[in-house]
Amino acid sequence: MENLRHEHRVLGDERGQLIAIESGIHIPFEIKRVFYIYGTQPNVPRGQHSHHKTKQYLIAVNGSCKVTLDSGQSKEIYELNQPNIGLFQDAMVWGTMHDFSADCVLLVLADQRYNEADYIRNYDDFKQAFKP
Repeated sequence: MENLRHEHRVLGDERGQLIAIESGIHIPFEIKRVFYIYGTQPNVPRGQHSHHKTKQYLIAVNGSCKVTLDSGQSKEIYELNQPNIGLFQDAMVWGTMHDFSADCVLLVLADQRYNEADYIRNYDDFKQAFKP
């Protein structure tokens, strides 16, 4: 998989830090949905699905977690542990978030509104999508 991890410029001074992220400039889509995950349970993964159309951009704004992205051809594990690091998850990529720190807040920006029909929740069905 290509490099999906991006480092954002940190602006700030003695008053604190600021990171600005703009649709179409810092992330490759227009943001239509924002959600965040927090208060996760130890050893309980999140995600474990793919989307037909939805693209996502993930940032651990606090704490840390790991994200496994599976393209159907290869798998990569990324650690998100800095609020200026973002990870792009394309459509038709199986994503699993795991190994959350107790204080993790994982922000997710998406290019589509919620639509249950866009989800692929069964890994075998996901793998079937790549067969001729």
